[in-house]
Amino acid sequence: MTVLAVTAAVTMVGSALAALAQDDIKRVLAYSTIGQLGYMAGALAVGDRGAAVFHLLSHAAFKALLFLAAGAVIHAAGTNSLTATSRMSGLAKRVPDAYWTMTVALLALAALPPFAGFFSKEAVLVAAEHTALGDRTVAPAGAGWTVLVAGLLTALLTAAYALRLWLRAFRGRGAEAPDHGRQPIAMTSVLWVLAVPPSASA
Repeated sequence: MTVLAVTAAVTMVGSALAALAQDDIKRVLAYSTIGQLGYMAGALAVGDRGAAVFHLLSHAAFKALLFLAAGAVIHAAGTNSLTATSRMSGLAKRVPDAYWTMTVALLALAALPPFAGFFSKEAVLVAAEHTALGDRTVAPAGAGWTVLVAGLLTALLTAAYALRLWLRAFRGRGAEAPDHGRQPIAMTSVLWVLAVPPSASA
């Protein structure tokens, strides 16, 4: 359990730091996925399979939305680069469906209440806290402290790279974003369908 806790901690913190350093919007999300897998492994390390599965389902909902919204942004901007989108103005107005739904998904990823990601991450951290304080004896207290500290640090880093992605994608300054035509209804409608589970708690 201790080895699994250390592995989960390294995975969480390392991937969050890597996400902060990425310029490609899809790479940010890919490293984010690795970090959320670290949370799930952390829940298993403190003996709470329920919290692991809860975060698995919560993460599946908001990450599916994030990747599809990112695809809509890339389609509209004509690039994967956050540096390039940060030099474009008006992208949020050009793709309002992607803007609003991606905002919801990023809030869930950053675990802000009352979005689903808050409750699933809280379940992992509460399980780690109970283990650290000796209320649960399934795993050593050291495993609990490792997961708890790494989970809290990763939560802060996750909020930082989620905010960075949002600002660089939708709050750029410079020339107007290119107009590649209206996005297909099949691309935008599914975003709203996927926005329901992450915001269901709201």
